[in-house]
Amino acid sequence: MREQIKKEVEFIIPLDSLEVKTIAQVLAWIDSGVELCRIEKPATPDKHLVSYFVVVDGDYILLVDHINAEKWLPTGGHIEAGEHPKDTVKREAYEELKIQTNFIHDKPLLLTSTKTVGKTAGHTDISLWYAIKGNRLSALTIDKKEFNEARWFHREDRPMNTDPHLARFLKKLYA
Repeated sequence: MREQIKKEVEFIIPLDSLEVKTIAQVLAWIDSGVELCRIEKPATPDKHLVSYFVVVDGDYILLVDHINAEKWLPTGGHIEAGEHPKDTVKREAYEELKIQTNFIHDKPLLLTSTKTVGKTAGHTDISLWYAIKGNRLSALTIDKKEFNEARWFHREDRPMNTDPHLARFLKKLYA
């Protein structure tokens, strides 16, 4: 699985110098042989893989008010050992929103390395960002243990309290 994850990272076309640097650092991290997946909650090892997915309906994106992060975020989750990042998206889309996955792009659009904030602050999430199709007219069933609520936002009218890389992702998505 390590090689498949590496291929996902290598596929990403960098947006900017930050992403060029992040890709190089993450590839070196993958090649180092360390554990890539979280093996114990909330943060063991201190750096681990996450699949983020932004649910998109035209010019609208779905964000969730994440209880632990205390921010409006895309949905997603930790990649489990032996799990392909796209399979994480499929699993988490169903667990968190009760929706089936229809990828807009076959590969991730963005790679980020972010120190977490909120109630489980301090570890580093290496996040592969995917986009999936959604329908803002369909009712959602959200995981109330993880989210206070879910809301559709126009891509130009996002909340201030969100992931610091969301604007970069949207720039790539809508390019």
